[in-house]
Amino acid sequence: MKKLLILFSFCLCMATLGAQNSERKLYSVAFYNLENLFDTIHDAGKNDYEFLPDGSYQWTAKKYEAKLQNLAKVLSSLSRDLVPEGPAFIGVAEVENRNALSDLVKQPAISNYEFVHYEGPDKRGIDCALLYDPKQFSVTNSKLVLSTPFQGDTVHLTRGFLIVDGKLAGERVCVIVNHWPSRGAESPVRVHAAKQVKALKDSLMREDKKLKLIVMGDMNDDPMDESMQELGARKYPKQVKKGEFYNPWWETLEDKGVGTLLYRGKWNLFDQIVISKPLLKAKKGLRYDHNEVFIRDYLIQQDGKYKGSPLRTHGGRIWLNGYSDHLPTIIYLRK
Repeated sequence: MKKLLILFSFCLCMATLGAQNSERKLYSVAFYNLENLFDTIHDAGKNDYEFLPDGSYQWTAKKYEAKLQNLAKVLSSLSRDLVPEGPAFIGVAEVENRNALSDLVKQPAISNYEFVHYEGPDKRGIDCALLYDPKQFSVTNSKLVLSTPFQGDTVHLTRGFLIVDGKLAGERVCVIVNHWPSRGAESPVRVHAAKQVKALKDSLMREDKKLKLIVMGDMNDDPMDESMQELGARKYPKQVKKGEFYNPWWETLEDKGVGTLLYRGKWNLFDQIVISKPLLKAKKGLRYDHNEVFIRDYLIQQDGKYKGSPLRTHGGRIWLNGYSDHLPTIIYLRK
């Protein structure tokens, strides 16, 4: 009898530990700038002529298919060493249209993903989208909020702000996917984009003060730049006040020297994922765990003029058969 009691106690203990481990399950979400994922067909009203078979990049079906396979290789690898299921959702930028997204998620390596996309007003036709695994993240609502011009400047008008609301691990999680104006525009243009996202955040959090909100995207600014400060994205958890965000990428770039794109020998970290205070300091449920810039040898140019940079699709007009000029970013959440 005593042996049976000991065995029963042991089994009960192991079951309890198993339950605790399942309750502490790790999830991941990611962002990746796909760098000019264009199909080979002209979109009426869009300046996509460079990415046509007779365009300056000679963008043929062969190159397009290689690009899709390369991107699928990266997307299917994100966080898999820690989260076997992969990211619950992945924000993406620089995708031309629904057709390109459909072709992307038909790749066998990422065929478990579906996507949310709205056609935006970008002159070249590039948009933001959200890939998501319906087994992990169920979409309940989505919309594209168009950007307003900065002082009437429509040349540097940013892509729309994609808002997707859903359930992750049984909890409401909302994400806003961004692609702010390039460095061809001055800083105030990106500050204007940040103010618009801040207004969207304020509206969402007025409805739900405990909203677990994620803002991600290619901000075309570093974590310490004015636009990110306008958004309210802080470097250290203790600095984050009500209605503000925690930005783990500030330490990643400034203290560790790790970035997502290399320009003239200097690393920048434009591809950021910031989180609201309820997700940072949650006493129960999903809570921020850690972050990662996804760096693998195959993603880095190993020789030549661009050695050490992310291995992109083109160098000038030369097809390199690479991936993107940006590296992906990941944050991990623990339940």
